[in-house]
Amino acid sequence: MVNNQQYETAWTAVKKRLRLELGDNTFQSWIRPLSLVEPRLPDTVVLAVPTTFMRDYVRSHFADRLTALWRTEAPDVAMVEFQVAPRQSATPIASAPVSASSVSASSVSAAAPLAAPVATYAPQGMPTYAAGGAVAAAAVAPVVSAQAALVQDVGVGAPLDPRFTFDNFVVGKSNELAHAAARRVAEGEAVKFNPLFLYGGVGLGKTHLMHAIAWALRENAPHKKVIYLSAEKFMYQFIRALRFKDTMAFKEQFRSVDILMIDDVQFISGKDSTQEEFFHTFNALVDHNRQVIISADRSPTDLEGIEERIRSRLGWGLVADIHPTDYELRLGILEQKVESLGAIDVPRRVLEFLAARITSNVRELEGALNRVVAYAELVGRPISIEMAQEVLQDLLRANDRRVTIEEIQRKVAEFYGVRLNDLLSARRARVVARPRQVAMYLAKQLTSRSLPEIGRKFGGRDHTTVIHAVRKIEELCAGDSTFLEDIESLRRMLEA
Repeated sequence: MVNNQQYETAWTAVKKRLRLELGDNTFQSWIRPLSLVEPRLPDTVVLAVPTTFMRDYVRSHFADRLTALWRTEAPDVAMVEFQVAPRQSATPIASAPVSASSVSASSVSAAAPLAAPVATYAPQGMPTYAAGGAVAAAAVAPVVSAQAALVQDVGVGAPLDPRFTFDNFVVGKSNELAHAAARRVAEGEAVKFNPLFLYGGVGLGKTHLMHAIAWALRENAPHKKVIYLSAEKFMYQFIRALRFKDTMAFKEQFRSVDILMIDDVQFISGKDSTQEEFFHTFNALVDHNRQVIISADRSPTDLEGIEERIRSRLGWGLVADIHPTDYELRLGILEQKVESLGAIDVPRRVLEFLAARITSNVRELEGALNRVVAYAELVGRPISIEMAQEVLQDLLRANDRRVTIEEIQRKVAEFYGVRLNDLLSARRARVVARPRQVAMYLAKQLTSRSLPEIGRKFGGRDHTTVIHAVRKIEELCAGDSTFLEDIESLRRMLEA
């Protein structure tokens, strides 16, 4: 049997080899938080993992390699298991402000400072998060390790994906402004634009840029306190603070950071109390020259359900649109993806075929390539255009006809010369109502969305409103050839 000291030595050797194989970022995020569990089990290594999410990810992505390396270092090891066991200590950083109400002196360790983000729980469940290291320790709940904060959705900060860095972001005409602005903010120095507002459709790279900024700030300005989270989680934390009657801790937490990053701000639409708190938090940070970075699926002026005063402030700084990808950018993304996959032979003409046919968003594009590569490896067939057509026939059919409601709304608004915001509003003036009916009609004709779904996309309207709009446009098309030509022209533009 191998004694405890030999197990520790073997574990050190395993981690050293994994660091070389995976690189520092991946190692710090996924492997370093693991620790050996006492007592030992016969023929089994049990590793403690801070969260269930992390356990599932490590088990899925690294279990086989961990087992192989352990067997190399300790031949009696037959398997590696993972056990969820949150860590009990974190490291303070003197430069970070500490809330007296949330710190227990005995719970703070004296280990060396860590450069990764860390989340800790305060007495009433409200966590504190900083890019430079721990800023508080809890008296009543376990403190999560620095690396674990990157990969779990606990505390105020959301997890950062190690794949989403500037090195992995392919730049083209459709995203060059957003990329340049994100790079500038990520340097950690003061910028002339505040806030930075990134917007674009699903799967175009907004979240990638937000994560990349956070990763770069960790390297360029590790002393700065950074919070990155979704608008939904901001709302959740605010509701939690109200529930525990601890709104002062919430305010102090969010208004003391150097950089606040909120993803998908459209999700606070219609949430009046959350918008009120967001408004005051935004003002407090900007007034003190703290950077705010926001992302959404549409521009500030087109955010339905968001108060006018908030939309106005979101447009104060730099608003950067991320347009749908063009062919050259899609091809570049695929080429980079193939390079990251390693020794995979994907003919260039297959990449060109995918770039030309999968036009919806980057996620589907990368997913299509993954499916083709996986099929080739599992079945043993060489990758070709014919094979890709066979494997991706459902996706190709969908992309041949896919038009989004958002695209229809934009095109119709442009065609009739009305504001998109008016199209989605409650206004009933004919100059707005007719284009709205046209957009509803085209959404019914060109998308697979249900009537209730279409209604919700038009300012939360009932499905009966959509039915009425469709019937009205059908009647107008039947009796007015000029109107019918307009509808057909819009249809051709959307299907082009």
